[in-house]
Amino acid sequence: MSKMAEMAQTIEELRTAAASINAAADWLYQQFSGDDNEVQATEAPTKKEPKPELKLEDVRAVLAEKSRAGHTAEVRALLKKYGAAKLSEIDPTNYEALMKDAEVIGNGS
Repeated sequence: MSKMAEMAQTIEELRTAAASINAAADWLYQQFSGDDNEVQATEAPTKKEPKPELKLEDVRAVLAEKSRAGHTAEVRALLKKYGAAKLSEIDPTNYEALMKDAEVIGNGS
């Protein structure tokens, strides 16, 4: 393993340890503070993991599979729906909606 990879792994382990210590400190504070309302308020928020961003290659792979399965016309119609003649012309902010629309192609829906 290279020095940079080792350093990156060590940094990640330190961050994980720091997060665990912080969570333990929060729990201890909640247990020994006299305010029950504050305990409920701090338990409510949960950490949401961000969705991985869709890339052109991801969308291209799905649409290519649909096209190979004999749904080329539907794929072209879908691209037109998003105002493009080819996938590279579609705004990346529309990839998620495009993928949802592509899911139904070939499913009999």
